[in-house]
Amino acid sequence: MGIIQNIINRFKQGGARMGFVANLNQITDHPKIGVNPNEYKRIEINREYFRGIFPDVKYRNSYGELLNRPYTSLNMAKVVSKTLASMMFNEKMEFSISKTSETDKEDNQYEVADKFVHEFLNQCKFMKSFEVYLESMAALGGLALRPSFENGKPSLSYIQAPSFYPLHSNTTDVPEAAIAIKTTRTEDNAIIYYTLLEFHEWVGEQYVITNELYRSETKDECGVKVALNSLEEYKDLQPTTTFTGLSRPQFVYIKPFGMNNKDIDSPLGLSIYDNARNTLKQINDAYDQFNWEVKMGQRRVSVNDSMLEGKTDLEGNLLRVFDTDQNVYVSSGDDADGANIKDLTTPIRANDYINSINHFLKMLEVETSLSAGTFSFDGQSVKTATEIVSENSLTFRTRNSHLNNVEQGLKELMVSILELAKGTIGIDGKHLYTGEIPSIDDITISFDDGIFFDKNAQLDYWLKAKSGGAASAEMVMQRALGLTEEQANEVIQQIQAESAPTLGALDTGMYGGN
Repeated sequence: MGIIQNIINRFKQGGARMGFVANLNQITDHPKIGVNPNEYKRIEINREYFRGIFPDVKYRNSYGELLNRPYTSLNMAKVVSKTLASMMFNEKMEFSISKTSETDKEDNQYEVADKFVHEFLNQCKFMKSFEVYLESMAALGGLALRPSFENGKPSLSYIQAPSFYPLHSNTTDVPEAAIAIKTTRTEDNAIIYYTLLEFHEWVGEQYVITNELYRSETKDECGVKVALNSLEEYKDLQPTTTFTGLSRPQFVYIKPFGMNNKDIDSPLGLSIYDNARNTLKQINDAYDQFNWEVKMGQRRVSVNDSMLEGKTDLEGNLLRVFDTDQNVYVSSGDDADGANIKDLTTPIRANDYINSINHFLKMLEVETSLSAGTFSFDGQSVKTATEIVSENSLTFRTRNSHLNNVEQGLKELMVSILELAKGTIGIDGKHLYTGEIPSIDDITISFDDGIFFDKNAQLDYWLKAKSGGAASAEMVMQRALGLTEEQANEVIQQIQAESAPTLGALDTGMYGGN
């Protein structure tokens, strides 16, 4: 940032304090943003539960002194989010973009598009990153994906819920939004907070991206608008960029399935545990109290003061009766000689706490629509059920409901990637993509359902269907073994070749043979 621009920014900051320059306290105060600010307070609370870090517990000791101690949480918000994310997506996900003509079923009209999107996502390491950010989507209630090209190289940004601001309260879709990117800098030994707001808007049939940079000396406010070149990384960023020929926004917003019952007019999604926060608090409180009781319930033995004071040897050295690292023995306050020893240890109510936590875990399963027995607590850690989940289980249905939103979002992302590439000119002066743009219906996504089925039972089912004449060998290969149509036909031909009878010398002479 230049000296002149620095001076201008300081004048603006001073003008904002005096009321001469407009100061944006919160991002939601921007006139273009049409979302209830309370929605972001809700998201912040969900983020606190996801982090699992809470304020210290205040308590009074035996002398009436007010003390603090760390709060120990079980952090089931993290466990539930991770469990659901891992069930929805993994690296076995496959997709294809294809459309064949009626005359030639082998000719894929979108082969170039399919290859381009595969290469784009591979270069962005999408398969490894998406499951991680799906966890954030589940925990915070939404996730936006923004494809871009930086000097011709593919880039995919993941915008988490606290940084995504819809411009309109349309509960069915989010066609326009602002994306907040925050950075900090040290200027004159003071920390300065910058916020770049990237507005995505439709102006008629044109798609316009507008960039605004804000500067603040405090963390909790957006600040005053400054020039983009105030930061080195934004000096080449254009204030506005216009695209034509787009059918959809250059971002995709994915949210968990279900109605936002906290604000029915909000386009933002709910966290999967938004309606279970009371139960999460009960789980955390019970776990915290359990840990504190374990700590306070260690063995305590009361002895008289003379035993703790020790004795002095002939050389004047103090000889202790007990190991100095030992904290089992406490003073009884009795100075009389003699072995006045009393066991003060109280039993730990382990079973009571474990039963209480398991009860609350069952409530959490109900509130997050997961099958009974998904979680259990054994006194040391949470156990997640690993047994096979049937196709009709509540967990399977819940996962599929959320997965429908994810699948639709990924299809929209692929269309956005191709449209952006078609409108972007590379360093060689040519458009990055020149092929046709497929429709949503031309994209097929296959997710891995293997964790929900017993493979042996599934194979037995399809073999019985084949023997009963209800399924072909090709169908069995595809459904039970997960093979493609081409792979299934190759295996069938190989089996037929191996099972063909071998002709003897006499038969060969009579009937011929290879």
